[in-house]
Amino acid sequence: MSQQEAVPERFDGQPELGEEDRALVEGVLARQLRPLAKAITLIESSRPDHQRRAEAVLQALLPHTGGALRLGISGVPGVGKSTFIEALGLYLIERGHRVAVLAVDPSSSVSGGSILGDKTRMERLSRDPRAFIRPSPSAGSLGGVAEKTRETMLVCEAAGFDVVIVETVGVGQSETAVANMTDMFVLLQLPNAGDDLQGIKKGIMELADLIVINKADADSAAAMRAKAQLETALHMLRPTHPDWRVPVLLVSALKREGLDRFWETVLAFRDTMQKNGALAEKRRRQALAWMWERIDAELKRRFRQHPAVRTMLPAIERDVESGRLAPVVAARRLLDASQTISQ
Repeated sequence: MSQQEAVPERFDGQPELGEEDRALVEGVLARQLRPLAKAITLIESSRPDHQRRAEAVLQALLPHTGGALRLGISGVPGVGKSTFIEALGLYLIERGHRVAVLAVDPSSSVSGGSILGDKTRMERLSRDPRAFIRPSPSAGSLGGVAEKTRETMLVCEAAGFDVVIVETVGVGQSETAVANMTDMFVLLQLPNAGDDLQGIKKGIMELADLIVINKADADSAAAMRAKAQLETALHMLRPTHPDWRVPVLLVSALKREGLDRFWETVLAFRDTMQKNGALAEKRRRQALAWMWERIDAELKRRFRQHPAVRTMLPAIERDVESGRLAPVVAARRLLDASQTISQ
């Protein structure tokens, strides 16, 4: 089949797997890293024919997904996310786990390029065959999380990775994005976080299922003070889960201290959420939210590509920029034009 050839559909409207993609699926299920990387590249492609192929691959892999513990990790720049994730990944591999790390790099709003340096920062982990690190540019997507992170997560699960870690970019909307696609959200803080508690947004604190003070070995007194102040702040917030009180742990990723306690806490959270049904319910809500996000993104893409919109858009944008046309009026004209022509 040529690259531009349409992917055939079955009678139920779902795309059929071509011979090349069937081999890709078999390779992923056989836990081969090269087919895994190729499948993710196909998923990340913006070409329409690639997108249809990616849908067929995802649908074929779907029965083999859902078995991993999905862990979101975020924190301010300089908190040591990469060092922490590498230390955690090596710790888990030593205990028989297979770990996938989806590290989203910020894309430049000017050049569109990104650093993609996570494999360099996690050199030891990247060399281990039981680990898979996939740095992906955020490409300007909302929240600093790559647009196809959820799909990539499913492919990694199908490839037998039982712990999937999603590392987010910086702070802000990325926390909400990663919390909405993972089972547990971990917020990393520095030992001096307690001295600047007002600078930590209440919304971010409310998202956290676990707070870790990294680099606790640098200043143990400051780390203990930060722990006490964060615990006090958490007591004043309404808990996200009635059966779970958010712990604050001290860790030194560089010295690999505190990882035992960290992982025990993660497993305790998972067990609690599984027993009360909250984990299954959370994944159901996430799946529906994911569907609607993709619908919103696709509708916007189709709208911008509509012939009438493409014709009118340059002049309308100039009128809006110059103040001659109210944005709400401009939006209505474009929407009306696309609907009229479509009908």
